[in-house]
Amino acid sequence: MSTLEPERGAGTGTLVEPTPQVSHGDGDHERYAHYVQKDKIMESALSGSPVVALCGKVWVPGRDPKKYPVCPMCKEIFEGMGAGGDKDKGKDGDGKK
Repeated sequence: MSTLEPERGAGTGTLVEPTPQVSHGDGDHERYAHYVQKDKIMESALSGSPVVALCGKVWVPGRDPKKYPVCPMCKEIFEGMGAGGDKDKGKDGDGKK
């Protein structure tokens, strides 16, 4: 999501891209396993880069997803994709697969 901030008197604006917030705490999203593309999980495991779940959570995986229930929002989005959805989507919590 971008915002356009006009500069005074110049007639132009500056495009500002918000920085995603990477989760490191124990908020509501921390209580669930999330759906993430499998290739992104592998990339994160190798590089330590954050992943983005279907629900929008951004974090660096580090916990075993089998210990947590599936995020209801991720599950709803995944099921809404139907049979034609991306077959590369996988379940991941805060752990590496």
